[in-house]
Amino acid sequence: MPTSTFSVRPARTSDVRAIQAIREPFLGKVLQHHELVGLFEKIQEFQVVVDANDRVLAAGALHVMWQDLAEVRSVVVDDSLRGKGIGHLLVEALLEEARKLGISRVFCLTFETEFFAKHGFEPISDVPVDAETFEEMVRSTDVGVAEFLDLARVKENTLGNTRMLKLL
Repeated sequence: MPTSTFSVRPARTSDVRAIQAIREPFLGKVLQHHELVGLFEKIQEFQVVVDANDRVLAAGALHVMWQDLAEVRSVVVDDSLRGKGIGHLLVEALLEEARKLGISRVFCLTFETEFFAKHGFEPISDVPVDAETFEEMVRSTDVGVAEFLDLARVKENTLGNTRMLKLL
């Protein structure tokens, strides 16, 4: 299937159960569990890839973390369709959304380092924010922000993941 048979659009509330179903095989392995209510609450962050019948094939989110910083998160492609360019289409759409918002740095925490490297993400070992920004961001209740900040309370969730950053 060529990627031209797919399109990317903002997710709708009617997509949440399909997103949850696509995420299911990856929960606890490469994705954190989100309650259904959590997916509904964050639906405006998600983009989905759909086929000609508007069937959801992939999903991913862009979460703004700070004035110039966002995270690409929860990128998942239906397991039966991996390797067809759908994930690349999705990540490019999320990066374009970041550009539209004026974001200049995009973070991801991933096991899929080769995939994200193809999009210009590079591994990082530190937290690339100044002390003042760190003090503000540490107040966030978002687990992804805590992972970005490399806080001890989320260490077990991040074992084996690689922290990567892309400059836009």
